[in-house]
Parts: sequence; structure tokens; C-alpha cells
Amino acid sequence: VTDVIGEITAATAEQRSGIGSVNTAVGNLDQMTQQNAALVEQSAAAESLRDQARRLTQAVAAFRLDVATDGADLPAQPPAVPRRPSAAAPS
Repeated sequence: VTDVIGEITAATAEQRSGIGSVNTAVGNLDQMTQQNAALVEQSAAAESLRDQARRLTQAVAAFRLDVATDGADLPAQPPAVPRRPSAAAPS
């Protein structure tokens, strides 16, 4: 009887150790799942920001500033005005 109780005690200790290992593994999986979910949210936010930056770049591309690369203003040039043919000039 003592031998059987000893074997039961040893088996119980092994099971406790195994359950502890499984519990640790499940905790690690949960932590990794939460980290992955956070990364997915950050990725979605980054994609949204990238899309906004692209749209802003397109919107700003319509404007043109005459500024030299060293920061000095370039001389202002009047906009080109199309000339109309004069009435006195023959066609």
C-alpha cells in the first residue's frame, strides 16, 4: 500500500508540473495574441496615416512656390498671359 501511495504521489507531482507548464504556455500564447492584436491596430493606423499623407501630398501638389533651395526668394515672375491677336492685324 505504501508503494502504491508513493507512486500516486509521484504521478500527482508530475501532473502538477505538467499542468504548470501548460498554464505557462497558455499565458505566453495569450500575451503573444495580445501583442499581435496591438500590432494589427498599429498597422491599420499607420496605413490610414499613409493614405492621409498621400492625399495631402496630392492636394498640396496643386500649389507651386517660387522659393530657391537655399531659402532665398526667387524673383517674382508675372504669370504668362496669352496674347490676343489685335484687330488691326490681318489673319
